[in-house]
Amino acid sequence: MKRLLPHALLAAGFLALTGCASYSGIAPIAKFLDIRPLLAKEEPKSDANWPQENWWLALNDPALTGLIDQALLGNPGLQVATARLDQVRAISGQAESSLWPQLNFSLSSTRERFSERGLIPPPYAGTRQNVNDVQLNGNWEIDFFGKNREGLRAALGELRSSEAEHQASRLLLASNVARGYYNLARLLAQHQLAEQRQKQRLDLATLVERRFKAGLDTRVELESAQGVIPENARDIAALDEQIGLARHALAALTGQGPNAVDGLAPALPATSQFALPQNLPADLLGHRADIVAARWHVESAVHSLDATRALFYPNINLHAFTGFSAIGFDNWLDAGSRQPGIGIAVSLPLFDAGRLRNQYRVSAALVDSSVATYNGTLLDALRDVADQLTTLDSLDIQRARQQAALDSAERAYDLALQRYRADISDRLSVLNMETNLIAQRRAAVDLQARQVDTRIRLINALGGGFQETPGTASGYPGTAKNSKNPPSASPNTPGLSS
Repeated sequence: MKRLLPHALLAAGFLALTGCASYSGIAPIAKFLDIRPLLAKEEPKSDANWPQENWWLALNDPALTGLIDQALLGNPGLQVATARLDQVRAISGQAESSLWPQLNFSLSSTRERFSERGLIPPPYAGTRQNVNDVQLNGNWEIDFFGKNREGLRAALGELRSSEAEHQASRLLLASNVARGYYNLARLLAQHQLAEQRQKQRLDLATLVERRFKAGLDTRVELESAQGVIPENARDIAALDEQIGLARHALAALTGQGPNAVDGLAPALPATSQFALPQNLPADLLGHRADIVAARWHVESAVHSLDATRALFYPNINLHAFTGFSAIGFDNWLDAGSRQPGIGIAVSLPLFDAGRLRNQYRVSAALVDSSVATYNGTLLDALRDVADQLTTLDSLDIQRARQQAALDSAERAYDLALQRYRADISDRLSVLNMETNLIAQRRAAVDLQARQVDTRIRLINALGGGFQETPGTASGYPGTAKNSKNPPSASPNTPGLSS
């Protein structure tokens, strides 16, 4: 009992001292957003396996596929994101190393003169000697309270978040390449129609000039017919500029020089190639890499909070070493020069003027900030998807009405052409009907391009086929072991299931 008494008193002293530095009264307060009340109606059952990750392959366009593959390999921005991911992966490796014992080896040999009035006694005092030392040191921080384990989980959360952000960069790059590709297709189609309109206006000006010379038209009609020719030539020049800029932008996205895609001549696809599922439930938002990344940021912040909490408890280190230390080479490796040792070190914060409590407040605020960021990302995702669906619904109506206007213009042109061939009307009527027909075709091309672009934006808004790989950290954000007052998460919130 006499031998156990000092140890019991020491343990009791440690328990009493743990109250000197406390995190009581500090906890995160943010709550996860439950989106179910935000939805307009009950979510339909649907296969959420859409879109596929390589969604562009369904378009059967080898040129587009080649551009996206080139961009994923050569885009400098994506290479920066890859480097950042490698950096975070290395940091998580550093965090993992803190869980294991550390072993170091040291060797030194120093030639020095010992002071005659120093600590070294005769016969070495006043002589020059070699001081030799070889040591093998081992150190292990025993993680009783989980500081290093939680630090590792926090690092793994950041790693998973970085992986999701990297994938988001890839998907955004692919969608931007596709959008740039079809924007170029739109500009080329408009350029072709502008050239047709220029030819038609030249024919019209020639006809009006003849009618003016024959006294059938005045100079007003002649100036009006001739004035639109340079105007249309200006539009063609503007389209040439836009086509050049679109090619340069597409080349830059793929990591190539400005003239690398000068020979590219894409065409707009049929919108049926971008077929959508019948139902698009909000659960599809779980495919969004930015939502997954935000969730893992919360996971990392919660584990960082737990790691900070462990700083309030004792820190226990085991230390052991062995080696040889001697004056002079002759005695260096003798048995009498052995220098083994083992020890334990315990440290506990007592008074630090509030440093640890403020550090804990920082960690708690980081959890609140991460949850708020997650909620904001979720709301932005809902708005983004709703915007694209609203635009698609409107474009369906606009295209249907535009198709009716185009069909009417084609019928009017055909009738005018038939009347001209039957000598019932003159060629001027045909050219006037052709002017309206070309204008309707230009409007149809713009609507078709907008519909293709919006469908690509919807694919990106729904995550572009992102699938999260199984994680190594625990469950929902805020459920880490030892967490006090964690943020509550709705299990039905999109993007929360691991």
